[in-house]
Amino acid sequence: MAALGEAFGDLSGRARLAIPLLTETPQFIDSSPEEANVSPLSAVDPVVLTQALVRCPSVTPAEGGALGLLAAILTEAGFEVHRPVFAEPGTPDIENLYCRIGTGTPALVFAGHTDVVPPGEETRWSSPPFSGDIRDGILYGRGACDMKAGVAASVSAVLRYLSRHGIPRAGSIAFLITGDEEGPAVNGTVKLLEWAKARGEVFSACVLGEPTNPAAMGDMLKIGRRGSLTGRITVTGRQGHVGYPHLAQNPVPAMVALLAALKATPLDAGTTFFDASNLEVTTVDTGNPATNVIPAEIRATFNIRFNDLWTPETLADEIIRRLAAAGTDVPYTITFAPTNSVAFLTKPGLFVHLVRDAVRAETGREPALSTTGGTSDARFIKTYCEVVEFGVVGATMHQIDECVAVQDIETLTRIYERIIATYFTA
Repeated sequence: MAALGEAFGDLSGRARLAIPLLTETPQFIDSSPEEANVSPLSAVDPVVLTQALVRCPSVTPAEGGALGLLAAILTEAGFEVHRPVFAEPGTPDIENLYCRIGTGTPALVFAGHTDVVPPGEETRWSSPPFSGDIRDGILYGRGACDMKAGVAASVSAVLRYLSRHGIPRAGSIAFLITGDEEGPAVNGTVKLLEWAKARGEVFSACVLGEPTNPAAMGDMLKIGRRGSLTGRITVTGRQGHVGYPHLAQNPVPAMVALLAALKATPLDAGTTFFDASNLEVTTVDTGNPATNVIPAEIRATFNIRFNDLWTPETLADEIIRRLAAAGTDVPYTITFAPTNSVAFLTKPGLFVHLVRDAVRAETGREPALSTTGGTSDARFIKTYCEVVEFGVVGATMHQIDECVAVQDIETLTRIYERIIATYFTA
């Protein structure tokens, strides 16, 4: 890759990258992961780059070569590149990637993750999960849509923009890429942001490339996320023989009453941009294999996805109130998971409208402004700058034969490049 340095020239000031723009049908990589050598020249093609990233087996917490590949490409393109590793007792060490070109503000950030969930039973895949095979215009592989296509599209869009316009006269472009989004998420984006702030980095706006579209490109733009609160209830009775119930105390009816009290009344009716909060019981267990024994204990777990009417603290207070109102005389305890997510909203304004307009211009669709779905690393980014999420169609994420349409990768790249161009000229 060093031999490609001359193709980029001096990147100071308004120098332009000598990266050829795509005018023909992309030529896809047809090599093994070990042979894949993606340079800044070929990285302008987001499909080639997506293939190369998919071929990196970066199952959390393994880096798998994905961050190294991006670091090499962006270093060659003139970015300041850092690969900080963060650690926490009881969790694996995680490598992250921070890259920046240009100086000062406004600073437009593209964020994402290269780690993926395990592929599961690989024999059930129609192609090896880390092959990046393309068939009938569809690219297959673990992480193809969640979210290596989004990362590839953002890198390609930035390189195309720099080729056409050079480094912004006033402002900068940065990447925040983690290897810890699908895992515990404690040594990833949250710490990368803290690390960047300690260095004096300031961010103005961020696009997170998670797969946001339900069925087609242009369907949905995420402008916020619901919060998440997990609770665990334990009811303690007294074990005994079912034929002598007076000698025992069955905790099961008490648990039924407690759970009924939690579900009896809706938590709320939703807000302007958020659906109603929902509580779902996810496990109920006595640990009792016998049919003639009254169990000594029963445990239940629930999760609440909540809107901006609540905080984890106020919601926990409401749960405790509802449990107390159930009036059970069997002892119970309630605990809440120490790590929970807070609901947040990026209010529609100049940046949201800019991204929405770029999506409409490239897809012909008016994207819904949504806060649906699970959590994402946007919950960390929102503390530092405005953040929106837009990526490819996510219908197959975490599934066998996860895939993404080749055309959607190219469309996403055009959307991102339009966002960049408008952002630095608006």
